[in-house]
Amino acid sequence: MQRLETWIVALNRALVAVALATVFAIVFANVVGRYGFGASFAWVEEVARHLMILGAFCGAGLALREGRLVAITTIPDLLPDALARLLRWGIVIVMFGFMATMLRLGIQFVEFGWNKETMSTGISRGIPYLAIPIGCALFLIQLAFFAKRFVNQDFEHGPNPDGDEAEV
Repeated sequence: MQRLETWIVALNRALVAVALATVFAIVFANVVGRYGFGASFAWVEEVARHLMILGAFCGAGLALREGRLVAITTIPDLLPDALARLLRWGIVIVMFGFMATMLRLGIQFVEFGWNKETMSTGISRGIPYLAIPIGCALFLIQLAFFAKRFVNQDFEHGPNPDGDEAEV
């Protein structure tokens, strides 16, 4: 199971990195084209927006693993450890229910938009809408692997620019 989890996390990170690197590349090329050569591509803004949404949805599960999702910790911090852990399990259940609902609704949204075209690129709107169910499914997978560590607040911290461990 650990090997599968490692593979999924690496795949998730690569997907987010490729999406955001592509946004950077096409926006940079469009700016150079516009100001350097007086020509730009009409499709760049649309594609960049869709890729940013994909990056945000797909990055949510990774942010969960690193303890970087927005959280109000006042109440759990005031509770005894056993009650705080129980509250965090409740939070896991709520997150799972919310993202499972978003996954179901995201699939319906893709089906709704599949026969419609985007303005600039002319592709099916269902294609960029896939960011919702893909991101929600990745979040649910991350949550399934990480729930116990979330409850124990055993987050994966990335290094700071100083080389020290990040603090949450």
